[in-house]
Amino acid sequence: MKNQFVKKLSAVSSAAVIAAALLAGCGSSSQTGASTAPAAASTEAAAQTASTEAAAQTASTGAAADTASSTAAAASSTAAVSGEVTAAGSSALLPLAQAAAESFMKENPDCVITVNGGGSGEGLKQVADGSVDIGDSDVFAEEKLDADAAAKLVDHEVCTITMAPVVNASLDIDSLTTDQLISIFTGKTTNWKDVGGPDEDIVLVTRPSSSGTRALFKQYALNGEEEASNESLETDDSGTLLQTIEQNEGAIGYVALSYLVNNTDVKAVGIDGVAPTLENTYNGTYKVWGYEHMYTNGEGSDAAQAFINYISGDAFADQLEGMGYGVASKMSGEAKKAHDAQ
Repeated sequence: MKNQFVKKLSAVSSAAVIAAALLAGCGSSSQTGASTAPAAASTEAAAQTASTEAAAQTASTGAAADTASSTAAAASSTAAVSGEVTAAGSSALLPLAQAAAESFMKENPDCVITVNGGGSGEGLKQVADGSVDIGDSDVFAEEKLDADAAAKLVDHEVCTITMAPVVNASLDIDSLTTDQLISIFTGKTTNWKDVGGPDEDIVLVTRPSSSGTRALFKQYALNGEEEASNESLETDDSGTLLQTIEQNEGAIGYVALSYLVNNTDVKAVGIDGVAPTLENTYNGTYKVWGYEHMYTNGEGSDAAQAFINYISGDAFADQLEGMGYGVASKMSGEAKKAHDAQ
C-alpha cells in the first residue's frame, strides 16, 4: 500500500509541475503565483492524507498486536490444571479443603482432588511416605515426625485456625479462666458447680495423641499441661465430638471455629472473658489459634501446587473467612508476637 501511495503522490506532483510551467508561459507572474498555490495546496493535502492513512494503519496493526498479546497472556494465566491430587490429615482443615477442592475442580474439570481427614499426625505420616500428595496439619511437621522425615517436607501455611472450648448449649457457662480450663481438662475439677455452673458432673470429650487440634489446644489453651484421657469418649472426628457434646449436658471438648459456624446445638466458651471470634483472633486478644499447614514431599506436583495456591489465594479469601478460618495476612503484630512467645 505504501508503494502505491508513493506512486500516486509522484503523479500528483508531476502534474502540478507541468501545470505551473504552462501557466508561466501564458500569463503574468501574478497569474502564475495564483495558479501555483492551489496546486501546492493540493499536493500538501494529498501528502497529509497519505500520512494520516499510514498512521492509522500502524495504530490499527499495533492495537491488533496488543490485543493478541493480552489474549494470549490471559489464556496462559487461566490455563486449566489437570491430574490427580490426594490430601489427608487435619480434621480442623477438612471442611475448608473439601470446599476448596470442589470449587477448584469446577474451574479445572480435568483435575481430580480427593480429601480425607484422619488427624494431623496421620496426614504428615502419609505425605512423608508418599501415600498422599498433601498432608494437612494443625502443627509443624517436626512436632509429629522425626527430624529426617520432616526435613524432606515443604510447608505451605494456607490460613489460620481458631480453637474454641465447647459445651452443651443448655449449660450455664459462657467463659472460663485459663486456670479453670486447665483444671477441668487435667481432671482436677470434675463438677461444674466448682467453676460457677450447675451441680453437674463434667464429662470430658478428648482427642487422641495424634491429633493436631489436641496439640494446638494443649499449647495455647492449657499452657502445655497434658489433658486427661477419656478413652470411652475419645475422637478426632469433630462432627462426632460435637454430637457427643449435644447429647451430654455436662460435656466439654474443643473444636475449630469452622465447625461452629451456624451451629446452635453447642455453645462456644470464652477464655478469660474473651470470646473465640475471628476479630479477637486477628487483634490478638484471643490466644488459642494456629497456622494451618499443607505439606508436600518436596515441592509437590504442578496440580498440588496449583491447588495450594488456590486455597490460600485472594480469590478464595472471602469464602475462607465465611467458613470460620482466618486469613494469615490479617493477623496483627500483637497477635503474632503473643503467639510466637508461647
